[in-house]
Amino acid sequence: MAGKVIHAAGGIVVRNGARRLVAVVQRSKDDRWVLPRGKLKATERPVVGAQREVVEETGHRVRVREFLGAITYRARGRPKVVQFWYMQAAARPSHDLMGDIAAVEWLPLKAAIRRLSYPLEKLFLRSVGRRAIPRRKKAARRKKRKAKSLAKSLAKSLAKSLARKKARAKTPRPAKRRHARRKTTSKTANKATAKTRATRLRTRKALSATVVTAARAERRGMLQRMLGTLGRKAATP
Repeated sequence: MAGKVIHAAGGIVVRNGARRLVAVVQRSKDDRWVLPRGKLKATERPVVGAQREVVEETGHRVRVREFLGAITYRARGRPKVVQFWYMQAAARPSHDLMGDIAAVEWLPLKAAIRRLSYPLEKLFLRSVGRRAIPRRKKAARRKKRKAKSLAKSLAKSLAKSLARKKARAKTPRPAKRRHARRKTTSKTANKATAKTRATRLRTRKALSATVVTAARAERRGMLQRMLGTLGRKAATP
């Protein structure tokens, strides 16, 4: 009958850190290792009962995240249904363990699966653990990959900017080029001016020499004419 079903709830409790660890508890009555769980009260909601049982058995405050599933089996001839939620535990314990729990251990997923005493709970944790915990690890890996790719892109852009600066430092600036062009132009102009001056000096010297020669020739002609005139006068009686 439906009234004979035993309702219980618990959690796959994970504590964050360098590695994500799963809580398993040891019962005092038979020393068996099980997932944190317990029976619900008469009017208690399953999610509220699951959180209460986990805090009592682990001593850690938890945040309930998502529903993972349920397992069912027979206990003392009655069907029992245990619902599980994914929970995140605080880093430090805040409550003492209840008397029914002898110890609590935080283990990696594979070690927690091996530690459990019941095959059904092993199978359930292996199934939901692969779906919940590794998925969050993959998200962290994606974040790391994005961070690495961003760092690589920043390093590449920095290297490119440094290479550009080095190339600019090696190549002369446009202002220096203009100055060099001006110097070259001024040198060429100076050479042309010197050549023009030399040509003018040569022309002047040539003109002065021509004038001197003409003057000398004119003087010689005048002397010859004067001598001829005197000779004619002396020959006349």
